[in-house]
Amino acid sequence: MAAARATLPLPRVPASSPRPKLRPFPSLSARRGAVAAAAAGVAASLRLGDVIEAQQFDRDALTEIFEVAREMEALERGSSSRGAGRSRVLEGYLMATLFYEPSTRTRLSFEAAMRRLGGEVLTTENAREFSSAAKGETLEDTIRTVEGYSDIIVLRHFESGAARRAAATADIPVINAGDGPGQHPTQALLDVYTIEREIGTLDGIKLGLVGDLANGRTVRSLAYLIAKYQNIKIYFVSPDVVKMKDDIKEYLTSQGVEWEESSDLLEVASKCDVIYQTRIQKERFGERIDLYEAARGKYIVDKKVLDVLPKHAVIMHPLPRLDEITIDVDSDPRAAYFRQAKNGLYIRMALLKLLLVGR
Repeated sequence: MAAARATLPLPRVPASSPRPKLRPFPSLSARRGAVAAAAAGVAASLRLGDVIEAQQFDRDALTEIFEVAREMEALERGSSSRGAGRSRVLEGYLMATLFYEPSTRTRLSFEAAMRRLGGEVLTTENAREFSSAAKGETLEDTIRTVEGYSDIIVLRHFESGAARRAAATADIPVINAGDGPGQHPTQALLDVYTIEREIGTLDGIKLGLVGDLANGRTVRSLAYLIAKYQNIKIYFVSPDVVKMKDDIKEYLTSQGVEWEESSDLLEVASKCDVIYQTRIQKERFGERIDLYEAARGKYIVDKKVLDVLPKHAVIMHPLPRLDEITIDVDSDPRAAYFRQAKNGLYIRMALLKLLLVGR
């Protein structure tokens, strides 16, 4: 494996040089240049840098990621149905998962993705309490230490901007698995991938974002990412205390995306291709439990919503849910949230492959 890694070196920054704040997905021209170099007999590998925020991807990058995700879906289903051994694409590589906040789907899907591609995992489930962070160690020192043990770091942190700090520190790829109320770019990738798989298109989508839009990093990242497509209309439906923040609205306006705030979930549901429900995040309210209780339960997806929702539309949720989608909705074919969670495996397999060995 050492010889293989020698032909696919990870980007290294000399100690005397300033560290980059972000290694973005290569531009289309750069990727085309790499393809041309390969056609001319020059070794080339199309690889990601860090995955920090949804804005770093252009449509061509998204198309490429989704193509690889479909390949990963076929790979995973093929090995499961035929009882074949797991892939060895990432054999010899180690992924470190550093999670300072609770997670089920994100952490487990990343770890499953790495293992299904033949890699290994180093993990800490509650780094805020059970790592040297509890002793006062800085995030930067933790990253410098962990990168010495691994080839890629997946980080979830309670502070917005933590992933960017980690990427500026590390010489190996860093994936943002959620940074406080900031962003969750891999969730946005799997969300957009799910919309394409369920609806069949991304241009012209009408999307209803419902619930905690002020604190929900998933809806923020999804808004950034879906803005890459044409003729998008977004409806914001939320209690007053957790309305979508102005920075997202201003970004959408600057990208020519039409948006509208509404207090009528049934009316919005009747117009949408996708209803994206989210829970009210109690952990973001601190001691203002009164505000949380006032917001919780105001907008619930139930049979009444299903009655007005178009037949082709889908209901999505990043999970976990509390009571914002009733259990009886689960049996409706338009309930896509568990299919959405499974798609997270394929997207994260694709990202790990692109980050570590390329297309």
